[in-house]
Amino acid sequence: MRHVAGGKRAGARRGARPPRQFSPQVLGLCAAITLALIAWGYLIYLAIDFGTAARSGEGTGWWLLVVATVGAMACLFLALMLGLRLLRALGITSPDGPADRPIRSHRH
Repeated sequence: MRHVAGGKRAGARRGARPPRQFSPQVLGLCAAITLALIAWGYLIYLAIDFGTAARSGEGTGWWLLVVATVGAMACLFLALMLGLRLLRALGITSPDGPADRPIRSHRH
């Protein structure tokens, strides 16, 4: 019998990756992330403006400040979650995270 393998990296275990193709899902995720970040920036701008108005004595400014702040947090959270979906759609991360893997014991 002839010895074929000649070292640590003798042969590739995987085939060549297929070329990436255009995906409407990726384009949609990019557009949604962009819109969420624009909304986040605008709500931050409004929160600053409402905070200035509230400090000058307007009572409704405090409530508007709270609403704009909560909305900004929601937009940023949405952008981050969509960013994670984009990474998965691009193949950068895998659906099997560390929590899905069984824990191995190192005891012998």
